[in-house]
Amino acid sequence: MSDTNLTHTQVLIIGAGPAGLACAITLKKQNPGLAVVVIDKGSAPGAHNLSGAVVDKGPLEAILDLAKPDWRDSDKAKTILGSKVLIDDVLFAAGSKHFIKMNPFIKAAAALKLGIGKMLHSGDYILSISRLCAWLAELASAMGVEVLSGFTADRLDIQPDGHATVKLLDQGKAKDGSPQPNFLPGETIHADVVVLAEGADGLVTEKFIESQGLKRKRSQLYSLGIKELIQVTPDQYNNFGPGRVIHAMGYPLWTPIVGPAMFGGSIMYAYEDNCLALGVIVGLDFKYKDFNPQQALELFKKHSRVAPFIANGKSVATGAKMIPEGGYDAIPRDPATNAIGKNNVLILGDSAGFVNMQQIKGLHNAIDSGILAAKAITENFARPTDIAALYTEYFESSRLGEELRSARNFRQTIAKFGPSIGFPLSIAAGLLPRFDIKPDYLHTTAATYKYKPARDFDKASFTANAHVHHREDQPCHLIIEDSALCEECKIKFGQPCITFCPAGVYESIDGKAQAANPSNCLHCKTCQRKCPYDNIRWTAPEPTGGPAYKNM
Repeated sequence: MSDTNLTHTQVLIIGAGPAGLACAITLKKQNPGLAVVVIDKGSAPGAHNLSGAVVDKGPLEAILDLAKPDWRDSDKAKTILGSKVLIDDVLFAAGSKHFIKMNPFIKAAAALKLGIGKMLHSGDYILSISRLCAWLAELASAMGVEVLSGFTADRLDIQPDGHATVKLLDQGKAKDGSPQPNFLPGETIHADVVVLAEGADGLVTEKFIESQGLKRKRSQLYSLGIKELIQVTPDQYNNFGPGRVIHAMGYPLWTPIVGPAMFGGSIMYAYEDNCLALGVIVGLDFKYKDFNPQQALELFKKHSRVAPFIANGKSVATGAKMIPEGGYDAIPRDPATNAIGKNNVLILGDSAGFVNMQQIKGLHNAIDSGILAAKAITENFARPTDIAALYTEYFESSRLGEELRSARNFRQTIAKFGPSIGFPLSIAAGLLPRFDIKPDYLHTTAATYKYKPARDFDKASFTANAHVHHREDQPCHLIIEDSALCEECKIKFGQPCITFCPAGVYESIDGKAQAANPSNCLHCKTCQRKCPYDNIRWTAPEPTGGPAYKNM
């Protein structure tokens, strides 16, 4: 912070994703004189942003209208928003050779006004969320927002007089924690209002929730998303179809009756530059001790209806991230006021858990939450202790609040009964009792995953294509708390962290699981939420570390 001399600001936003940048842009539009600073731990805007990404056009166009009314005529818009969904296929993969088209059932559900009828995405944008965030950061900067990359927040404290302080992470420590010659202590930023928009399982957010006694009615659940861009020939690309999107359920995650039985699905869509994006999303409540979501991606790529489109293609980009799935009842709230946050601290987007798993979408909700937060801050800035309550009031009466309430029991119903029974029941999930599902890490069993790809997934190449970088000579940011629990885990489950980590961070050394390759870390935090003994803690590495996404 020394270069910018920003030790105090009126509004500090932690996280330069869609939620944080939407909040910053809206604040500057409503109050140009307000001092707004956005900090992000990535090396550049968009570096840590990854998503599907098929995005609802309504909220996205709304924030672009605020930032740049003539955006439709800009070169950036033509490049970043140049593709829309023309063909939207929802499929059920019945084994490795066949797809069953589910569109007629989805359309029937829509006619009956059932929630799953909103699963179709025709007309939505197909885009790179990393590139979108870089553009939004550029637009925010042009409006006077300070957007600072490479600044990692470590903790948030509320002072006795009510104002907030955010401590930045120290830099320049050796592996043993001792200061090196280039040691730089993290500065403290004072702010009148703090907005937490870090994404799923945000480090500062979760510390704040714990320290301030915020509560969730139901446990937050997570999924892991694995994504790969594959460059194919023009013929393959055209045969698949520009503007085409596939969302597939079933194999290799769920085969009715005979198993396996995991919540999730696969995606495939036409990107640009003759690239096809493929991915798998799987709920971290999977029970199989030897399962790695990258195995499922490999099997999906080998499906007879997928393989011809990507045969001999070149993998050009990869990534992984967690997605919050708990929905409305897993939103963290202040028990005294029901606020999503507390006093002058607001929680937005994925940090709050604003993903609608019934639609498999959350980016539009993140943007909307940023707009609502900015409105509350502007209207109640003179009374900062009331801002979180007003933000929550706006949320509850908004389209966003209504959407999340309508899907509030969807994911829990499937977690309770499994996909075969849970999916049909989820149609009427709103009429069922609220199910309190145990956290993801408690679902691991000694069961093994039945489908195995012909070869092991190449995690080294996957990590290389995510352009991951960390300074090697720094303290390991992945903490295994109790080695005795690791030994118990090894006996019972066979050290699953070694298998499920998408970046190969964990290895068995002298029979013990260790975070041997922390510099590979993709910051997905899966280990923190899936370790069967809740024995791993993800802490922040030095600023600018992690993946460097550009087209994800």
